[in-house]
Parts: sequence; C-alpha cells; structure tokens
Amino acid sequence: MHAVVVSVTVHDRDAAISELQEQVVPTVSGAPGFVAGYWIALPDGTGRGTIVFDSEGGAQAAAGQVQAQRAAVTIDSVEVGEVVANA
Repeated sequence: MHAVVVSVTVHDRDAAISELQEQVVPTVSGAPGFVAGYWIALPDGTGRGTIVFDSEGGAQAAAGQVQAQRAAVTIDSVEVGEVVANA
C-alpha cells in the first residue's frame, strides 16, 4: 500500500470543510485502488490529508490529480510514500 500525504494552509475553515465533503472526498473515494482517507484540521490553521491506495501507481495517479489551488486552502505539499505499518 502507498499513501498520498497532502499538507494545506486553511484560509476559510468552513468553506474548506464544505469543499472537502462535497467535492474532494467523493472524488477521491471513487479513485481506482482507494483504501481509506483521513483529513485532519490542525489548531494552527493548517491541515493534512492522508489517503491510502492499494498500489504505488494508484497513489501516484491520485497525487497528480491534486489541484494546486483551491478557494479555501493553499496546497503546500503533496507527497507519496509507502505504508509500512497500520492498525
């Protein structure tokens, strides 16, 4: 398994959550090889998304679909890594 880790700076929390729930989650959860996704709002005005796929190819394809700009957040980084443990 491989994961896409996305780091964002949140400009408008309510709009970001709405966009996440209405656009991002439905799109990502329908991607080939999707296993699970978690999006975390951190207290410092940033956020992280960790989206797990069953293969590196699926993760790389999803990472390539992350939009550089969204209205409510700025995407700071997108990385793909191997899942080495889970519970």
